[in-house]
Amino acid sequence: MNAPTLLTNLSTIAGDYDALVCDVWGVLHNGATAFPAACAALKNFRDRHGRVILLSNAPRPGSDIEAQFGRFGVPLDCYDTIVTSGAAAREDLARRHGAKMFHLGPDRDVNVYAGLPLIKVATLDEADIVLCTGPFDDEVEGPDDYRQLLADMKARGLTFLCANPDYQVQRGGKLVYCAGSLAQAYEAIGGEVVYYGKPHLPIYDHVRAVAGGALRFLAIGDGLKTDIKGANAANLDALFVADGVHGEDVREFTEKHMAELFEQYGAHARYATRALVW
Repeated sequence: MNAPTLLTNLSTIAGDYDALVCDVWGVLHNGATAFPAACAALKNFRDRHGRVILLSNAPRPGSDIEAQFGRFGVPLDCYDTIVTSGAAAREDLARRHGAKMFHLGPDRDVNVYAGLPLIKVATLDEADIVLCTGPFDDEVEGPDDYRQLLADMKARGLTFLCANPDYQVQRGGKLVYCAGSLAQAYEAIGGEVVYYGKPHLPIYDHVRAVAGGALRFLAIGDGLKTDIKGANAANLDALFVADGVHGEDVREFTEKHMAELFEQYGAHARYATRALVW
């Protein structure tokens, strides 16, 4: 087992890197309020060492994320740019001119396709493709609630476009299901899924393109399946934030237990910390 080095402060290793690729939900905020120490850590790195790129699996454009930051209290000066899976999905949708699209997800995510040359349809029977941004009501719904809808999609051979590969995230201390949970359920019955965002490599190509020539990247995240496995696939050093979506799995914060947890998910990180602190 590859055990990570345990950290209490980002400043200990900050000088080894000239860019941070940082997750948002679970690291900078909990879906309701900002984590001030984490925001300050990014601001300090940005002031002293290099660029900060926020990489989010949010199924919406970066401008929507910034509007959300205003409500949560995340300062806009702690990062340089935002890259989202929603923006990547929008780029793909723009190439599907005239497609009939069924949107599986809440109305708050309409900006991922608003203004594009698509035909939004009300039923699966009319659809060519399905764009999923999450359950219709993620406060109460999960994959089990969509068995029949997914079966109907499979019967029609519809491609499932997953704009948020996350399985679950924390919202104010509560775990809620994301589009990735429905995508995995669709794959389990033989459905075809196109994923945007972490841990899939194309999103990291975009990160490098906006990195301003940075070469020494550190990826920071709390999701082993997405943030850390994505960093592994992209050959980036990773810092795992333990008190995030996997908080209930972290029985004790030791190198041995972290290594066991990483092995369980088939991931590895060079460093681990309880929370992001400068």
